[in-house]
Amino acid sequence: MSIAPPSPVALDDRFARELPELALPWRAEPAPDPRLLVLDESLAAELGLDPAWLRGTDGVRFLVGDLVPDGATPVAQAYAGHQFGGYSPRLGDGRALLLGELTADGQLRDLHLKGSGRTPFARGGDGLAAVGPMLREYVLSQAMHALGIPTTRALAVVATGRPVRRETLLPGAVLARVASSHLRVGSFQYARATGDADLLRRLADHAIARHHPAAAAAEQPYLALFEGVAAAQASLVARWMTVGFVHGVMNTDNMTISGETIDYGPCAFVDAYDADAVYSSIDSGGRYRYRNQPLAAEWNLARFAETLLPLISDDQDRAVALAVESLRTFRPAYDAAWSAGMRAKLGLPEGLADDVAAPLVDDLLAQLQLGHVDLTSFFRALGRAARGEAEPARNLVLDLAAFDGWLQRWLALEPDAAAMDRVNPVYIPRNHLVEEALDAATGGDLGPLGRLLDAVTAPYDERPGLERYAAPAPADFGAYRTYCGT
Repeated sequence: MSIAPPSPVALDDRFARELPELALPWRAEPAPDPRLLVLDESLAAELGLDPAWLRGTDGVRFLVGDLVPDGATPVAQAYAGHQFGGYSPRLGDGRALLLGELTADGQLRDLHLKGSGRTPFARGGDGLAAVGPMLREYVLSQAMHALGIPTTRALAVVATGRPVRRETLLPGAVLARVASSHLRVGSFQYARATGDADLLRRLADHAIARHHPAAAAAEQPYLALFEGVAAAQASLVARWMTVGFVHGVMNTDNMTISGETIDYGPCAFVDAYDADAVYSSIDSGGRYRYRNQPLAAEWNLARFAETLLPLISDDQDRAVALAVESLRTFRPAYDAAWSAGMRAKLGLPEGLADDVAAPLVDDLLAQLQLGHVDLTSFFRALGRAARGEAEPARNLVLDLAAFDGWLQRWLALEPDAAAMDRVNPVYIPRNHLVEEALDAATGGDLGPLGRLLDAVTAPYDERPGLERYAAPAPADFGAYRTYCGT
């Protein structure tokens, strides 16, 4: 590990300074032969980083943590978490490092590495990552950002030149990730478990300053912090649901305080609509199935509320009563966000009564479920139906009589086709295309990855030559399962 000479990068160490109990100074394992695979140049520029420097030798070494700017303090962050309902008191960054913070447009942003080697939180793992899973996070986070869904951002993926042993030997890689912060519900669970009231308060104050500054002026600032997080998560999960995104591992250590999507492991987009879709190989009970995501978020928020009780009131009963009352804000906030999202997808006029809109949505989803209709293709085709071209949508459904009846009810409301095209994507990271691109990249061919990225980073603009990126998976693709990549 080397310390850099003066470089174009200046990293702050605010998290490490303000919360040293949650920050273990550490260094990345040296990469024997680092080679840049992908770089988001627009994100680099947004962060004030020089893309040309990042592509050079020193920049690539910086992106794997081998070259640390003077004054930076890379740390592995400590956190706890409920994983599939079971509590683990000590998780933390087992294969990741927070390099430090950058300031962009007046906002602090974390620069974080994933796959950079073992830390004391590794729990028996090797701390490394393979090319495929790191490129998966790159593709999925790029797509989510393009869809307008809050997410951590992937800056770069660098091949390390070090093989990683999983079922077979695979080429290793490091992901450089950017986030508003990496504070999680699990961060608060860890702080609460220490019994250190001062640490818990400093963590909450740090979270308020970074993500929910309005809470500082509230009569109950820590209750306002909770309500801010609950509102952010209600909006986020509703956005997931409207595009058919299944996170797969909604553990408390994967729920951010900022309201950004984090950790694209066993995740996928729904193809044929199925409310019970499960794509994670480790979710054998379907805890985080598609339709359960709002319930999982609410459960996680209840765990977050538990951590804040000592800050809400010295009177335990009063603290619990206030937290329960605040938790009750989640469901109506989620329902409102979900309803607004579905109304937008259907191009419905503002002010339409709930007793008209809700049955219309429910009846349609029941038909999509019955017919195993491709969710993304259908809603894009429905925009054409609003323009008088009903056949593309009719060709996707099973029960034509039922659909025609629904279609007449919907068309009578004069849906806005142009507005529908602005919210219903043509291109998502379809599971078969993601696997195709990752397999090719693992073998050294980045061509399919580049073409997939070209499609999903402009998801609403239908373009000639990209027809296969808008098409459902072929019948022989079969049931889809994803793996966490650890």
